Amino acid sequence: MLFNIKSYLILSVLVTIFLQIPAYSQNYKNMYGVTIDGIGNINSIVASLRNHSKRMTTRIVFDEWQPASGYVTAVNKIDTVSDIMGEILDSYYMNSYNVPQFKARAEEYMNLLGDKVDIWEIGNEVNGEWLGSRDSVITKIYYAFSIAKKRQYKTAMTLYYNHNCWEDPRNEMFRWVNENLYQKMKNGLDYVLVSYYEDDCNNYQPNWQQVFDSLRVIFPNAKLGIGECGTTNANRKAEYITRYYTMNITTPNYIGGYFWWYYRQDCVPWNTKPLWQVLDNAIMQGDGVKDGDFKPANN
Repeated sequence: MLFNIKSYLILSVLVTIFLQIPAYSQNYKNMYGVTIDGIGNINSIVASLRNHSKRMTTRIVFDEWQPASGYVTAVNKIDTVSDIMGEILDSYYMNSYNVPQFKARAEEYMNLLGDKVDIWEIGNEVNGEWLGSRDSVITKIYYAFSIAKKRQYKTAMTLYYNHNCWEDPRNEMFRWVNENLYQKMKNGLDYVLVSYYEDDCNNYQPNWQQVFDSLRVIFPNAKLGIGECGTTNANRKAEYITRYYTMNITTPNYIGGYFWWYYRQDCVPWNTKPLWQVLDNAIMQGDGVKDGDFKPANN
Protein backbone atom coordinates (compact mmCIF):
# COMPACT_ATOMS: atom_id res chain seq x y z
CA MET A 1 0.00 0.00 0.00
CA LEU A 2 2.83 2.42 0.90
CA PHE A 3 4.48 1.75 -2.45
CA ASN A 4 1.24 2.50 -4.29
CA ILE A 5 0.73 5.74 -2.40
CA LYS A 6 4.30 6.84 -3.08
CA SER A 7 3.96 5.98 -6.76
CA TYR A 8 0.71 7.92 -6.94
CA LEU A 9 2.32 10.97 -5.31
CA ILE A 10 5.28 10.89 -7.70
CA LEU A 11 2.98 10.53 -10.68
CA SER A 12 0.86 13.46 -9.46
CA VAL A 13 3.93 15.69 -9.15
CA LEU A 14 5.12 14.75 -12.64
CA VAL A 15 1.69 15.46 -14.15
CA THR A 16 1.56 18.82 -12.38
CA ILE A 17 4.99 19.79 -13.72
CA PHE A 18 4.03 18.72 -17.24
CA LEU A 19 0.84 20.77 -17.18
CA GLN A 20 2.78 23.83 -16.08
CA ILE A 21 5.15 23.71 -19.08
CA PRO A 22 4.13 26.71 -21.21
CA ALA A 23 2.75 26.14 -24.68
CA TYR A 24 5.51 28.23 -26.19
CA SER A 25 8.02 25.48 -25.51
CA GLN A 26 6.86 24.19 -28.89
CA ASN A 27 7.82 25.82 -32.14
CA TYR A 28 4.58 27.16 -33.53
CA LYS A 29 4.44 28.23 -37.14
CA ASN A 30 0.78 28.15 -37.84
CA MET A 31 -0.46 31.62 -38.70
CA TYR A 32 -0.81 32.31 -42.40
CA GLY A 33 -1.41 36.02 -42.84
CA VAL A 34 -2.36 38.27 -45.72
CA THR A 35 -3.28 41.96 -45.83
CA ILE A 36 -6.13 43.60 -47.68
CA ASP A 37 -6.07 47.38 -47.99
CA GLY A 38 -9.49 47.71 -49.62
CA ILE A 39 -12.84 45.92 -49.65
CA GLY A 40 -14.32 47.01 -52.98
CA ASN A 41 -14.15 43.53 -54.50
CA ILE A 42 -15.12 41.71 -51.32
CA ASN A 43 -16.68 38.63 -52.93
CA SER A 44 -13.53 37.93 -54.95
CA ILE A 45 -11.42 38.48 -51.84
CA VAL A 46 -13.52 36.00 -49.89
CA ALA A 47 -13.23 33.42 -52.70
CA SER A 48 -9.44 33.80 -52.76
CA LEU A 49 -9.24 33.31 -49.00
CA ARG A 50 -11.63 30.36 -49.02
CA ASN A 51 -9.64 28.40 -51.59
CA HIS A 52 -6.31 28.39 -49.75
CA SER A 53 -5.02 25.08 -48.44
CA LYS A 54 -4.75 26.51 -44.92
CA ARG A 55 -7.06 28.76 -43.00
CA MET A 56 -5.73 32.30 -43.35
CA THR A 57 -5.59 35.24 -40.98
CA THR A 58 -6.59 38.40 -42.83
CA ARG A 59 -5.42 41.81 -41.73
CA ILE A 60 -8.05 44.34 -42.70
CA VAL A 61 -6.63 47.84 -42.99
CA PHE A 62 -9.42 50.11 -41.80
CA ASP A 63 -9.14 53.25 -43.91
CA GLU A 64 -8.57 56.65 -42.35
CA TRP A 65 -11.59 58.83 -41.54
CA GLN A 66 -14.00 56.03 -42.44
CA PRO A 67 -16.74 54.92 -40.03
CA ALA A 68 -16.64 51.40 -38.66
CA SER A 69 -20.13 50.82 -40.03
CA GLY A 70 -18.68 50.77 -43.54
CA TYR A 71 -16.83 47.53 -42.73
CA VAL A 72 -19.64 45.47 -41.20
CA THR A 73 -20.56 43.62 -44.38
CA ALA A 74 -16.95 42.91 -45.37
CA VAL A 75 -15.99 41.74 -41.88
CA ASN A 76 -18.99 39.44 -41.69
CA LYS A 77 -18.12 37.87 -45.04
CA ILE A 78 -14.42 37.44 -44.31
CA ASP A 79 -15.22 35.98 -40.90
CA THR A 80 -16.83 32.98 -42.60
CA VAL A 81 -13.58 31.91 -44.28
CA SER A 82 -10.70 33.48 -42.33
CA ASP A 83 -9.56 34.71 -38.97
CA ILE A 84 -9.35 38.50 -38.82
CA MET A 85 -6.79 40.96 -37.53
CA GLY A 86 -8.20 44.48 -37.50
CA GLU A 87 -5.72 47.31 -38.01
CA ILE A 88 -7.24 50.27 -36.17
CA LEU A 89 -5.22 52.77 -38.19
CA ASP A 90 -2.38 52.43 -40.64
CA SER A 91 0.90 53.98 -39.54
CA TYR A 92 0.86 56.40 -42.47
CA TYR A 93 -2.14 58.23 -41.00
CA MET A 94 -1.31 58.06 -37.30
CA ASN A 95 0.04 61.62 -37.25
CA SER A 96 -3.19 62.88 -38.85
CA TYR A 97 -5.19 61.95 -35.74
CA ASN A 98 -4.82 63.78 -32.47
CA VAL A 99 -5.09 61.75 -29.28
CA PRO A 100 -8.85 62.29 -28.68
CA GLN A 101 -9.63 61.45 -32.31
CA PHE A 102 -7.62 58.24 -32.16
CA LYS A 103 -9.22 57.20 -28.87
CA ALA A 104 -12.68 57.78 -30.32
CA ARG A 105 -11.78 55.76 -33.40
CA ALA A 106 -10.47 52.83 -31.36
CA GLU A 107 -13.63 52.75 -29.26
CA GLU A 108 -15.91 53.04 -32.28
CA TYR A 109 -14.29 50.15 -34.13
CA MET A 110 -14.07 47.86 -31.12
CA ASN A 111 -17.65 48.64 -30.10
CA LEU A 112 -19.03 47.70 -33.50
CA LEU A 113 -16.66 44.97 -34.74
CA GLY A 114 -15.19 43.55 -31.56
CA ASP A 115 -17.09 40.26 -31.68
CA LYS A 116 -15.88 39.49 -35.21
CA VAL A 117 -12.24 40.62 -35.07
CA ASP A 118 -9.99 37.94 -33.57
CA ILE A 119 -6.95 40.18 -33.01
CA TRP A 120 -6.83 43.97 -32.68
CA GLU A 121 -3.69 45.58 -34.06
CA ILE A 122 -3.48 48.45 -31.61
CA GLY A 123 -0.44 50.00 -33.27
CA ASN A 124 1.11 49.63 -36.72
CA GLU A 125 4.83 50.24 -37.39
CA VAL A 126 4.81 52.14 -34.11
CA ASN A 127 8.47 53.22 -34.19
CA GLY A 128 8.25 54.65 -37.70
CA GLU A 129 9.60 58.18 -37.98
CA TRP A 130 6.48 59.41 -39.76
CA LEU A 131 4.04 58.69 -36.90
CA GLY A 132 4.58 61.93 -34.98
CA SER A 133 5.83 62.54 -31.46
CA ARG A 134 6.70 59.49 -29.39
CA ASP A 135 4.58 60.69 -26.47
CA SER A 136 1.54 60.93 -28.74
CA VAL A 137 2.14 57.50 -30.27
CA ILE A 138 2.59 55.84 -26.89
CA THR A 139 -0.55 57.51 -25.50
CA LYS A 140 -2.61 56.33 -28.47
CA ILE A 141 -1.46 52.73 -28.60
CA TYR A 142 -1.55 52.28 -24.82
CA TYR A 143 -5.14 53.50 -24.77
CA ALA A 144 -6.13 51.05 -27.52
CA PHE A 145 -4.25 48.27 -25.74
CA SER A 146 -6.00 49.06 -22.45
CA ILE A 147 -9.54 49.09 -23.77
CA ALA A 148 -8.93 45.93 -25.79
CA LYS A 149 -7.59 44.15 -22.71
CA LYS A 150 -10.51 45.39 -20.62
CA ARG A 151 -12.82 43.70 -23.13
CA GLN A 152 -10.60 40.61 -23.19
CA TYR A 153 -9.71 41.04 -26.86
CA LYS A 154 -6.43 39.73 -28.28
CA THR A 155 -3.93 42.48 -29.09
CA ALA A 156 -1.13 42.80 -31.61
CA MET A 157 1.50 45.47 -32.13
CA THR A 158 3.60 45.78 -35.27
CA LEU A 159 7.14 47.16 -35.13
CA TYR A 160 9.09 48.59 -38.07
CA TYR A 161 12.42 46.88 -38.66
CA ASN A 162 14.87 49.57 -39.76
CA HIS A 163 18.45 48.38 -39.41
CA ASN A 164 20.59 51.36 -40.48
CA CYS A 165 17.53 52.80 -42.25
CA TRP A 166 16.46 55.38 -39.69
CA GLU A 167 17.00 59.13 -39.72
CA ASP A 168 16.83 59.44 -35.93
CA PRO A 169 18.66 56.65 -34.05
CA ARG A 170 16.03 56.86 -31.28
CA ASN A 171 13.62 55.24 -33.73
CA GLU A 172 15.75 52.13 -34.21
CA MET A 173 13.35 49.29 -33.43
CA PHE A 174 14.96 47.78 -30.34
CA ARG A 175 16.01 51.12 -28.89
CA TRP A 176 12.51 52.55 -29.36
CA VAL A 177 10.90 49.57 -27.64
CA ASN A 178 13.30 49.61 -24.71
CA GLU A 179 13.09 53.36 -24.16
CA ASN A 180 9.39 53.99 -24.76
CA LEU A 181 7.13 50.99 -24.34
CA TYR A 182 5.40 50.44 -21.00
CA GLN A 183 6.29 47.23 -19.19
CA LYS A 184 2.60 46.37 -19.03
CA MET A 185 2.54 46.18 -22.81
CA LYS A 186 5.79 44.24 -22.98
CA ASN A 187 4.24 41.64 -20.71
CA GLY A 188 0.66 41.81 -21.94
CA LEU A 189 0.68 41.98 -25.73
CA ASP A 190 -0.58 38.76 -27.31
CA TYR A 191 1.24 39.25 -30.63
CA VAL A 192 4.32 41.25 -31.53
CA LEU A 193 4.93 41.43 -35.26
CA VAL A 194 7.65 42.96 -37.42
CA SER A 195 7.06 44.92 -40.61
CA TYR A 196 9.89 44.85 -43.12
CA TYR A 197 10.21 45.96 -46.73
CA GLU A 198 13.59 45.16 -48.21
CA ASP A 199 13.10 47.80 -50.91
CA ASP A 200 13.11 50.46 -48.16
CA CYS A 201 16.33 49.25 -46.57
CA ASN A 202 18.85 48.77 -49.39
CA ASN A 203 17.78 45.12 -49.86
CA TYR A 204 19.32 44.27 -46.48
CA GLN A 205 18.69 40.67 -45.37
CA PRO A 206 18.22 40.57 -41.59
CA ASN A 207 19.26 37.65 -39.42
CA TRP A 208 15.66 36.89 -38.50
CA GLN A 209 16.58 34.17 -36.05
CA GLN A 210 18.60 36.68 -34.07
CA VAL A 211 15.90 39.36 -34.36
CA PHE A 212 13.17 37.11 -32.97
CA ASP A 213 15.39 35.61 -30.29
CA SER A 214 15.99 39.17 -29.08
CA LEU A 215 12.31 40.10 -29.24
CA ARG A 216 11.49 36.99 -27.23
CA VAL A 217 13.49 38.38 -24.32
CA ILE A 218 11.59 41.68 -24.39
CA PHE A 219 8.14 40.16 -25.00
CA PRO A 220 8.22 36.86 -23.08
CA ASN A 221 4.48 36.22 -23.29
CA ALA A 222 3.78 37.26 -26.90
CA LYS A 223 3.53 35.20 -30.04
CA LEU A 224 6.02 36.55 -32.57
CA GLY A 225 6.01 36.81 -36.33
CA ILE A 226 6.39 38.87 -39.49
CA GLY A 227 3.59 41.42 -39.66
CA GLU A 228 4.14 42.91 -43.11
CA CYS A 229 6.25 42.11 -46.12
CA GLY A 230 6.06 42.81 -49.82
CA THR A 231 7.65 44.44 -52.83
CA THR A 232 6.45 46.54 -55.74
CA ASN A 233 9.04 44.88 -58.00
CA ALA A 234 6.89 42.57 -60.11
CA ASN A 235 9.86 40.44 -61.10
CA ARG A 236 10.68 39.61 -57.48
CA LYS A 237 7.24 39.11 -55.92
CA ALA A 238 7.25 35.31 -56.29
CA GLU A 239 10.77 35.14 -54.84
CA TYR A 240 9.79 37.27 -51.84
CA ILE A 241 6.57 35.35 -51.14
CA THR A 242 8.36 32.02 -51.20
CA ARG A 243 11.27 33.21 -49.08
CA TYR A 244 9.13 34.72 -46.33
CA TYR A 245 6.36 32.14 -46.07
CA THR A 246 8.88 29.29 -45.89
CA MET A 247 11.12 30.87 -43.25
CA ASN A 248 12.33 28.44 -40.61
CA ILE A 249 12.62 30.27 -37.29
CA THR A 250 13.09 28.24 -34.11
CA THR A 251 12.39 31.00 -31.57
CA PRO A 252 9.81 29.77 -29.05
CA ASN A 253 6.40 31.29 -29.77
CA TYR A 254 7.25 32.12 -33.38
CA ILE A 255 4.05 31.67 -35.40
CA GLY A 256 4.87 32.93 -38.90
CA GLY A 257 2.34 35.48 -40.11
CA TYR A 258 4.03 37.36 -42.98
CA PHE A 259 0.84 39.22 -44.06
CA TRP A 260 1.79 39.92 -47.68
CA TRP A 261 0.74 43.54 -48.10
CA TYR A 262 -0.33 43.29 -51.73
CA TYR A 263 -2.65 40.30 -51.42
CA ARG A 264 -5.67 42.07 -52.93
CA GLN A 265 -3.61 43.29 -55.87
CA ASP A 266 -1.57 40.12 -56.44
CA CYS A 267 -3.86 37.24 -55.48
CA VAL A 268 -7.44 38.31 -56.25
CA PRO A 269 -9.19 36.72 -58.13
CA TRP A 270 -7.53 33.53 -57.03
CA ASN A 271 -8.06 31.63 -60.28
CA THR A 272 -6.52 34.25 -62.58
CA LYS A 273 -3.55 35.54 -60.56
CA PRO A 274 -0.50 33.23 -60.66
CA LEU A 275 0.85 34.65 -57.39
CA TRP A 276 -2.11 33.17 -55.53
CA GLN A 277 -0.76 29.71 -56.32
CA VAL A 278 2.78 30.79 -55.45
CA LEU A 279 1.56 31.89 -52.01
CA ASP A 280 -0.50 28.74 -51.48
CA ASN A 281 2.45 26.57 -52.42
CA ALA A 282 4.68 28.52 -50.02
CA ILE A 283 2.42 28.11 -46.99
CA MET A 284 2.32 24.37 -47.66
CA GLN A 285 6.11 24.17 -47.92
CA GLY A 286 6.90 26.10 -44.75
CA ASP A 287 8.93 24.12 -42.23
CA GLY A 288 7.03 23.09 -39.14
CA VAL A 289 3.60 23.91 -40.53
CA LYS A 290 0.88 22.05 -38.64
CA ASP A 291 -2.27 20.76 -40.28
CA GLY A 292 -5.64 22.05 -39.20
CA ASP A 293 -7.15 25.42 -38.61
CA PHE A 294 -5.61 27.91 -36.24
CA LYS A 295 -8.00 30.06 -34.25
CA PRO A 296 -5.86 32.70 -32.49
CA ALA A 297 -8.81 34.15 -30.57
CA ASN A 298 -9.10 30.92 -28.60
CA ASN A 299 -5.42 30.54 -27.73
